[in-house]
Amino acid sequence: MDRHNLLGKPYLVMGIVNVTSDSFYDGGRYISPEVALEHALRLKEDGADVIDIGGSSSRPGAKLLSAQDEIRRVVPVVKELVKRIDVPISVDTTWSATARASLDAGVKWINDISAGRLDRLMGSITGWCGCTVVLTHSRHTPDTMQNEPSYNDVTAEVVSELTTAIEKFKDAGVSEKKIIIDPGFGFAKTSEHNITLLNTLDKIARLGYPLMVGTSRKSFIGKITGRPVDERLYGTLATIASAYSKGARIFRVHDVKETVDFLKVFTAVK
Repeated sequence: MDRHNLLGKPYLVMGIVNVTSDSFYDGGRYISPEVALEHALRLKEDGADVIDIGGSSSRPGAKLLSAQDEIRRVVPVVKELVKRIDVPISVDTTWSATARASLDAGVKWINDISAGRLDRLMGSITGWCGCTVVLTHSRHTPDTMQNEPSYNDVTAEVVSELTTAIEKFKDAGVSEKKIIIDPGFGFAKTSEHNITLLNTLDKIARLGYPLMVGTSRKSFIGKITGRPVDERLYGTLATIASAYSKGARIFRVHDVKETVDFLKVFTAVK
């Protein structure tokens, strides 16, 4: 697999900063720019290689914010954060206007959970700016994506749909060396779909792009363990071990310090 987006490292840990009121785990904790900035700086100290800032919850059932509301939440945090840290800052958005405003403020990555489905200008904006872009597999929108998701072969369909998104972004001017892919755990997928994807990640890794996974504290871990969201750290680490073994090298997590320590030891003993 080509490691062209790993910043010269064997793996990357992306720390999550949700500037939202309704995210499934930490909604409301970091809604103010000052608290969000403090949290982002703490994640950097904990070892985050990338900081991912999101202004709109993508939990099942959530309504997407407008680009204008996202910009009001995200850009003030970005403007302050770029002055304080030297690691790449990512913004989690489906809107090209938010992407453009964030890139103008100093963001280096755009993390689009719709892989360009919801805003056809996303490819041209990210291509023009030359930033890194994460293309995540999903269907529909967060408020409808869990309405009986169905696949004949979830892995094959995720591979096919990600391949289509990759080609669209490349056609829009995005360098293939700037593309990261994410199978979209929890996005239009049942717990069984998520488990199947985790077991077959190597087939997605064969596309040849750096593979990111975002399993942190998600509901399928709760279904397996019976634990509520605030008790799913150890289950999350188990999914990271499995994902690493199948070719994933970028991990989007809430718990940066624990994930960094886990990966240091896991990769050393492997």
